[in-house]
Amino acid sequence: MRALYLSNTCSTRCSQGWIKLKRPRFALRVRGLDAAQPFDSENKLRAKFVQKRTLRIGIIGFGNFGQFLAKHFVRHGHVVIATSRGDYSQAAEVIGVKFYPDADDFCEDHPDVVIVCTSILSTGDMLRTFPLQRLKRNTLFCDVLSVKQFPKQLFQQLLPPDFDILCLHPMFGPDSGKHSWKDLPLVFDKVRIGTELCRVERCASLLGIFEAAGCSKLVWTHCSGGGRQPPRSREQAASSQFITHTVGRMLGTMELTETTINTKGFESLLSLVDNTYNDSFELYYGLFMYNKNATAELSRLELALTTVKSELFDRLHERIRSDFFNEN
Repeated sequence: MRALYLSNTCSTRCSQGWIKLKRPRFALRVRGLDAAQPFDSENKLRAKFVQKRTLRIGIIGFGNFGQFLAKHFVRHGHVVIATSRGDYSQAAEVIGVKFYPDADDFCEDHPDVVIVCTSILSTGDMLRTFPLQRLKRNTLFCDVLSVKQFPKQLFQQLLPPDFDILCLHPMFGPDSGKHSWKDLPLVFDKVRIGTELCRVERCASLLGIFEAAGCSKLVWTHCSGGGRQPPRSREQAASSQFITHTVGRMLGTMELTETTINTKGFESLLSLVDNTYNDSFELYYGLFMYNKNATAELSRLELALTTVKSELFDRLHERIRSDFFNEN
């Protein structure tokens, strides 16, 4: 900035004429003004930019998964509020989340984004009784349910037409993502996002949280690359998740435990149990109820086990017959 210098000499008049006097060395010298001041436009723009990136995120259903997401949102500098049927006020306080036992108070805090973390089975009843009219008309509604077709249709039917809808499917959970989200995939569907710049930026900011946390794969299932992705890919994702949870529950029911010498394969099985068997049975039942391929996948698992057993017993039967006739 432009600096202002004061002369270090001055003149005075006496009877003998003009006499130059030396100014003190400590005369005022203003060299520059480069520090950010509250009234500076630069400082105001910076504050506005920071505020623009910060989202006010509301979470409905503050169980394990809701708390899991809230920790990461708070860690990235976003404001998080929550509500739930149970009292999670102490858990919310530890994380840094404002908890509202009453849904009306939650809505009157006017979150920019609302993420539904309830169980699959209770989502419909929750939306029908939730005071949606108290939210802002352009609220972004998201879900993180394990099935996608059901909540998408439910949101379109029950949410006000002015609400934005974004379906999220993190392919990880509190167990598999407890240490890091690095290289973990996220599948999403921009079901209904307004064309206003603020709405587009809000959606991008929310997805940016997952990207900043290390999610390497952000897969848009609705309109990727200018065309609609085939439904087959969504069916494969749903089927693979159901098979994973089914096998994990089967192994968990067997009560597998660590051995003194674990192989890598056995450690993988134990990890699968840890990542699936700790989830509630209500979650697993929801995966079964709202996945149209679930019954077929169960039949395939049963057929596969029967086939493997048949191969074993046939080989054993042949061996016994061979030994029997050789002895005779």
